[in-house]
Amino acid sequence: MNRTQTVALAVTLANLALILLFPPFDYIAISRGSVATFEGFSFYFSHGPNRVVNAWLLGRPRGAPARGSFDFQRAILIAVALNLVLVMLFPPFENFDKVTKAALPSFDGFYLVFGDNTRRVIVSPILYIEVIFVLVNGAIFWLLLKDRGREQLSAREIRRLSTELKKSG
Repeated sequence: MNRTQTVALAVTLANLALILLFPPFDYIAISRGSVATFEGFSFYFSHGPNRVVNAWLLGRPRGAPARGSFDFQRAILIAVALNLVLVMLFPPFENFDKVTKAALPSFDGFYLVFGDNTRRVIVSPILYIEVIFVLVNGAIFWLLLKDRGREQLSAREIRRLSTELKKSG
């Protein structure tokens, strides 16, 4: 690794350490019905009572899953995160000699970002398109695989809804 890559890796590791040392906290007020409200970021080892670390999207528990069930939405989020990591580790490059101001840049291939890329530059339009496609496809799959749990309605609520539907239709 050259000096620039070493500095980038050190900055990334420092940011990760800061994120883990100063996570977001929620305050659970008993007076407000035990509803968690965002309190801010603070040192992980100094949190007091009624403060919990605000779980990130992948780690957030959503109730007790049924035994043997599989959470497809969580799997989609993990797959999107892995795809984004791969896209950033292997961005599209073009040869330095072919760099022009053309709307469609030339494309040389996908190379490891920490490799010897002294004669290559990243093709940012293609990288943007890759990231957008990964995010949009992940969002579409996440919505398509949403768990459509059955609502538990009482007999009275079902009758009320059916009469409302008859009146409106």
